[in-house]
Amino acid sequence: QVQLVESGGGLVQSGGSLRLTCKAPRMIFSVFSPKTMAWYRQAPGKERELIASITADRTTDYAESVKGRFTITRDNSNKKVYLQMNSLKPEDTATYYCNDKNNKLSWGQGTHVTVSS
Repeated sequence: QVQLVESGGGLVQSGGSLRLTCKAPRMIFSVFSPKTMAWYRQAPGKERELIASITADRTTDYAESVKGRFTITRDNSNKKVYLQMNSLKPEDTATYYCNDKNNKLSWGQGTHVTVSS
């Protein structure tokens, strides 16, 4: 059962921007809205890493590697989480995933981001 669907990735030049979307189509509002949601990424040959999270009251937290460049937001009514990525760097190249930070759901397919230099 697909619980999380990520989209919005693509190929972009260094310095460019992308906006990723995560949706939870089968989750009802009352289940989604209290969750702390997060974005993760996994580069080839590396471990999956947490890069951004947002609590139910919209408190955000970021990994140092993306702080000041990425912004996480959420739309509870539509059960979506977004990741606005600006000033992209080649080292941001990875597959990006979203998930419940505290109670992991099945991982989605992710969306791939490639940043060319």
